[in-house]
Amino acid sequence: MPVIINVDVMLARRKMSSGELAQKIGISAANLSILKTGKAKAIRFSTLEAICRALDCQPGDLLEYRPAP
Repeated sequence: MPVIINVDVMLARRKMSSGELAQKIGISAANLSILKTGKAKAIRFSTLEAICRALDCQPGDLLEYRPAP
């Protein structure tokens, strides 16, 4: 998939666990895991906003586009 989700990178930079982030934004750890591994087909803007707020970052810090070879 050419869109890469970098939530794990931002979690490491903020020294926050996945469980802590899931609790702060109000989603299950399982759903956050699906998002982190790139298996999610979509993300709600409200979820993206909550992640950005909790991690003090911009959407561009979390999403990256890499064209397929």
